[in-house]
Amino acid sequence: MAKTPKIAVLLAGCGHMDGSEVREAVLTLLALDQHGAAFQCVAPNALQHHVINHITGEPVPGAQRNILEESSRIARHAQCLDLAQAHVQDYDALLIPGGYGVAKNHCSFAFKGANAEVRSDVAAFVRGFFSAGKPVGAICIAPALVALALHGSNESATLTLGNDADVAAAMTQLGQQHTSTPSAREIVIDEAHKLVTTPAYMFGDARLSDVFIGIERCVAEVLKRV
Repeated sequence: MAKTPKIAVLLAGCGHMDGSEVREAVLTLLALDQHGAAFQCVAPNALQHHVINHITGEPVPGAQRNILEESSRIARHAQCLDLAQAHVQDYDALLIPGGYGVAKNHCSFAFKGANAEVRSDVAAFVRGFFSAGKPVGAICIAPALVALALHGSNESATLTLGNDADVAAAMTQLGQQHTSTPSAREIVIDEAHKLVTTPAYMFGDARLSDVFIGIERCVAEVLKRV
């Protein structure tokens, strides 16, 4: 019997403005399930950068939320693993849904662009998959996190974050090769690094069905390389 691949899914909270994009996260898990893969959601046990009121789009003064606790809203009760307990050798691949939490909680790309820092535990986890030659799928803004992690290892990969010129320029500054894509349906594959990226809600007006097409294609290509 063929081995069932086990995929780590790195989450950044719950909510597209301060955590993981819920739709992207759920569609990623759905695609993995449809392809017969097992998955483990993972998140750091740490405070979010801030909390956003998703009605007004404004920060909530004094509010604090925990990344692992919020990610567990997506993963379901007790089904999200503390990143400190996650080990690259236990998984066959990594998938990272988007959401501003990726660029605020896992790193500071939302605020500093190409000059951003990455949480040391997140950087080590992401780099570990590349070092082990295991495939990585990055969705929406998550390729920026990958770019920062690879830059720290002096690696250059080909990836996409849609067609935003400023983001593309930041990728170039980080030594990565950005490929513009016309819609959320598209994927970009860097075969040398086993990296698959898709823009998803980098196209803010994308249809949910188109976002799923791109995510499902990303997941399928990641699993082909396990």
